[in-house]
Amino acid sequence: MGKSRAAAPKRTETKLKTKSAGASKRTSKKAGKDPNKPKRPASAFFVFMEDFREKYKKEHPNNKSVAAVGKAGGDKWKSLSDAEKAPYVAKAEKRKTEYNKTMQAYNKSIAEGGNGAEEEESDKSKSEVNNEEEEEDESAEDEDDDE
Repeated sequence: MGKSRAAAPKRTETKLKTKSAGASKRTSKKAGKDPNKPKRPASAFFVFMEDFREKYKKEHPNNKSVAAVGKAGGDKWKSLSDAEKAPYVAKAEKRKTEYNKTMQAYNKSIAEGGNGAEEEESDKSKSEVNNEEEEEDESAEDEDDDE
């Protein structure tokens, strides 16, 4: 009991300091996502859910709960046989092959020298540079006319 409470550091203060320092490190290391990268294809279940949502909305027009639709869809998917799931699996496989093709093209374009976003930005900057040069030329001509 020789130490007073005022001399001891508060635990909450030290925890807050370590949390804020760790958070800034995490955000700086994370790289941004490429907006031109193709999205992954839907699985067979999500292909099924696309159709199921439409049917469910027709049968239950007053339902506003997304959770209820998801739960009903999950239960229905579990009760389907493999033969009933086959068309959805086939659609998912077709989407997957298309995705693989687009990913190969995307990876090839990156390997060749960057993605489409960088090329668009460079085109924009070129046009902006050209506009600035034209404006400078026009202003130089105007100054010549004044003399």
